Amino acid sequence: MKKSVSGAAGAIRLLARLRPWLIGVTLACLGVGACSASPARSAPAMPAGAAPVRHVFVIVLENEPYPVTFGAQSLAPYLAHELPKQGALLPNFYGIGHYSLDNYIAMISGQAPNAATQDDCKVFSDFSRRAPGLDANGQALGEGCVYPADVRTLADQLDAAGLGWKGYMEDMGADPAREAATCGHVAIGALDATNHASVKDQYADKHDPFVYFHSIIDDPARCARHVVNLDHLAQDLQHVDSTPNFAFITPSLCHDGHDAPCVSGEPGGLVSADAFLRRWVPRILASSAFRQDGLLVITFDEGTDAQACCGEQPLPGGPPSGLQGPGGGRVGAVLLSPFIVPGTVSRTPYNHYGLLRTVEDFFGLPHLGYAGSPQLRAFGKDVFSAAPAADQRGAR
Repeated sequence: MKKSVSGAAGAIRLLARLRPWLIGVTLACLGVGACSASPARSAPAMPAGAAPVRHVFVIVLENEPYPVTFGAQSLAPYLAHELPKQGALLPNFYGIGHYSLDNYIAMISGQAPNAATQDDCKVFSDFSRRAPGLDANGQALGEGCVYPADVRTLADQLDAAGLGWKGYMEDMGADPAREAATCGHVAIGALDATNHASVKDQYADKHDPFVYFHSIIDDPARCARHVVNLDHLAQDLQHVDSTPNFAFITPSLCHDGHDAPCVSGEPGGLVSADAFLRRWVPRILASSAFRQDGLLVITFDEGTDAQACCGEQPLPGGPPSGLQGPGGGRVGAVLLSPFIVPGTVSRTPYNHYGLLRTVEDFFGLPHLGYAGSPQLRAFGKDVFSAAPAADQRGAR
């Protein structure tokens, strides 16, 4: 996708858009450990089909297969019927495993499911290695929940590149007796009481991937700055400079559709998930960062079968990623961006590893874990086919 540029003014505009990306590539390779996070993977060139996205927003919902969410009688008509008209529908987007947590972990690290993460880590245990380091595909071999500090995440990559990120977790800290309002999680080795909603608090560790990496939680101050309650998002959206380059948004156990009905008395399921989107999506779309160079991805962690795509591989020596099969099922995704022609439908298969790969490519970062799989695709010209507006400027 190219924009015609004529004259000096056009050249200046083009350089303004590209300058932050070029800086990001350089910083990513200079950052400590950033270019060695996954073995034998170098920082990729910007794919020909990718858009100059500089602000990515991801909203993850829960536990619905594509035909239920996007069918004619969907209980989420805003998601299923209104939003695709404004952006792109990806009907062949897949989860990578069962149950919830392994999908979230894959989205920010490329790590495959192990038996503990498949079971949503009922005990918040440390990961136990059966081999040192990472294998040739960037996988930590072993079992457990909280990964060692040398297992890097997208958050670590963005920090090394001088780029911003935040996890926005609805209800985090609503009950201070359960977890803190920033970087909230139970203690290592504890039974995870957040796996189930309470009347006061419907946050769940298992839907917050950042707290499962020692590279993040071992620096409490850093973690507290970046993993925050959803209430922070409205303020951060007010200015481009306060909006992170990567925003991972997790609704509560009620508003992500996980619970139905909810302990709060709300209906839950797709009905409450759709209501959450009606509240938050317009705020994101109205923000300066999104209008300038944003991408909003709305998807689900897993479906109801074990279908897979994209040559997905399990953890070597581990269980099948989908318990009874290779993947997490077809869930679909909706993408909104100034670089997407409204009403686009791409039937190209993608999964959570492909989403991670796409975000890394936007910022010129190496591919972590299975995001580097040769069969995998990043979102390309099938998704991004709109020319950028003439008044768009580069972002940080």
